[in-house]
Amino acid sequence: MIDSHCHLADEAFSADLDEVVARAKGEGVERALVILEAGNARESAQARLVATLWPEIRVSIGVHPHAAHLYADDPQRAAVVAGDQIGREALARAVGEIGLDYHYDYSPRLVQQQVFRAQLRLARERRLPVVIHTREADDDTIAILREEGGGELRGVLHCFTGPLALAQAGLDLGLHISFAGIVTFPKAAELRETARAVPLDRLLAETDSPFLAPVPHRGKRNEPAHVARVVATLAELHRIETGELSRRTAANFHTLFRP
Repeated sequence: MIDSHCHLADEAFSADLDEVVARAKGEGVERALVILEAGNARESAQARLVATLWPEIRVSIGVHPHAAHLYADDPQRAAVVAGDQIGREALARAVGEIGLDYHYDYSPRLVQQQVFRAQLRLARERRLPVVIHTREADDDTIAILREEGGGELRGVLHCFTGPLALAQAGLDLGLHISFAGIVTFPKAAELRETARAVPLDRLLAETDSPFLAPVPHRGKRNEPAHVARVVATLAELHRIETGELSRRTAANFHTLFRP
């Protein structure tokens, strides 16, 4: 079982990181993809500590759309900062999370788009997959992926909460679709139908921890051990054994991120 997206370098885990890792291993989580903010020295330092506790982890590095405004004067610099850090980090396997977020609009939309495009080009140059964040920006996200992907991009729409049409657009581009704890929420019936429609060879499971803990942990800090609950829900939706769903999603992770 693999947690394909978590933020173990977040301050939320600084006090009990060893216990969090131990619980994940105890649940059978073989590895996790840890997301790092490009240029964040504190996160980089904590990621090194995570790696000493859990050598199987890999990392993804990028400029989140919330931080795109920091590069408003020179959007290409976001790709330079991310690319330099990826080049120094032996565990780096992807560019991300990157994308568009029109819900909070912490960064101007045009700047978000420019920073997103720059990092997609970086991914193509380095032949790395991308970890994509999109919220209330479906049309622009897909349009930019089509324009910048060139048929060469691999990647994942992470923490998927969108409609079936967005999932299908992502699948048509060759992307994977990853589901987090939201898929377990009682009012997420439509999302569960979308998860059921995603082919097993394109499916991933994640926690996005420390956020979005699944039922029955909802409202508490999330952690990689809880990916087991997401995997169990996806297995139920696809009407296969939990162990088989775990093996399928793990194989998909290895195909995409080549850890």
